Order: sequence, then C-alpha cells, then structure tokens
Amino acid sequence: MAPRAGLTTERLTRAGATLADEVGFDQVTVSELARRFDVKVASLYSHVKNSHDLKTRIALLALEELADRAADALAGRAGKDALVALANVYRDYAREHPGRYAAAQFRLDPGTAAASAGVRHAKMTRALLRGYHLDEPDQTHAVRLLGSVFHGYVSIEMGGGFSHSAPDTEETWSRVLDALDALLRTWPPAS
Repeated sequence: MAPRAGLTTERLTRAGATLADEVGFDQVTVSELARRFDVKVASLYSHVKNSHDLKTRIALLALEELADRAADALAGRAGKDALVALANVYRDYAREHPGRYAAAQFRLDPGTAAASAGVRHAKMTRALLRGYHLDEPDQTHAVRLLGSVFHGYVSIEMGGGFSHSAPDTEETWSRVLDALDALLRTWPPAS
C-alpha cells in the first residue's frame, strides 16, 4: 500500500501529540487520528504500526521537547536556581501540554528508553545534583526523589487535588522547592 500524500510519521506523531493534549493521552488511538485526518485507518499503517507504536512516538517527542526546554532552562544555572528551573520546566510543560506530559511517563521498552531523550533528563538531573555534592548511591536516590516530587505534585495539582484549600498552590510549590534544596544541601548519611 502506498503512503497517502501529505501523511508522514512525523506529521502523525505531532497530530497525535496535539490530540493527546486535547482529549488525554489514554484516548489517543490510530482510529481517532484517522478521523482527524479524514482518512481510513489503513492509510496510517504505512506510517505507524498500531496505537502502541503511535503512543511510543508521542512519548519520544514529549521527552525530546522536555529535554530541550530543560537544557535551555538549566544553561548557566547551578544549585537552587538550577533546581527551581528544572522543576518549573516540568510543571509548565504539564500545564501547557497535559497529554504530552502524560506521554512522557509512558513505559518504553528498555532499548527505546536507552535511545530516548530520557537519558538526557537523567544526565541533566545528575549534573544539577553535582552542585549538592552527592555521591552514589545517594545521587540515584536524589534523582528518584526529585522525579517523584515533581511528577507527584504536578499530577495532584492538575487533578485539582490542591484547589480546595489555602494556601495557594504557587506558595506551596515555592516552599516545596525550598524544602528540596534544604534537604539536598544536608542529605542524611546512610543508616
């Protein structure tokens, strides 16, 4: 089957990412994308294998976009400034692109993950943590802590979990980042 004119894997991936932002990443399917392009589903199979392949491609795009933003935000920053910059990249991206942010959490097979921009995220986070003088395995523990706090806070906030009480979420976010900075500067020794 010949590829339909104008349809490319990149165009479909970007359209899928836009669809994810509109309806939610879990709702993205090849069928829904075909409806958006007013084509038969079969027309897309020369570009994407199935919905899992499409979701993987959207996840890779989201990871790349996030890594590019993080690199720009971290340039020339260290310590708490770098911590706040990185945290805000994730939070701002989630607010602007909720479906893509969800896609960035999509489980990739090990080979795909190793070749993805997720590796850049880990390297940037580790570079940020060098300013806090953490050795292994504490550096890995800290990478996991930051990922958990950033993703957890953003997920709860986006789900409306903090909208029913004071103080304002901006104030809490700032205090959480202050607390993370203080913890990283005084990381407890292994027991």
